[in-house]
Amino acid sequence: MPMKPPAPPFTRETAIEKVRLAEDAWNSRDPEKVSLAYTPDSRWRNRGEFVNGREEIVALLTRKWTRELEYRLIKELWAFDGNRIAVRFAYECHDDSGNWYRSYGNENWEFDDEGLMRVRLASINDVPIAESERKYHWPLGRRPDDHPGLSDLGF
Repeated sequence: MPMKPPAPPFTRETAIEKVRLAEDAWNSRDPEKVSLAYTPDSRWRNRGEFVNGREEIVALLTRKWTRELEYRLIKELWAFDGNRIAVRFAYECHDDSGNWYRSYGNENWEFDDEGLMRVRLASINDVPIAESERKYHWPLGRRPDDHPGLSDLGF
């Protein structure tokens, strides 16, 4: 099922809803499901990788979640205007050697009239953390509604 509504132009409420829907989809760690929120010809810049279309999105996310184990993500609205939304995010994961990381980043999104994302530009920085420094402890999947957000955590 595509994560498409709401559609632009965004209000503060619909932009916040769109960000949470994206967070929920990414926390599913299901590349096929996530790809349906993007136009078939969506363009991405993810770190230094440039991706075009759903097939390449699925391939990138499959590689990502093979390496980034126990992935948990929080996104937060930063700004919005018309058909664009800017978010900041942080996620925690570990590699196959048990090394934990917190990755911080910003994304700029542009949507088509139907609410599918046609452009995603992501800048991401990784910081090694000790397992004891983790802040995201919910069961894998959707972040519980009562879990603190980025601002609440001081991120």
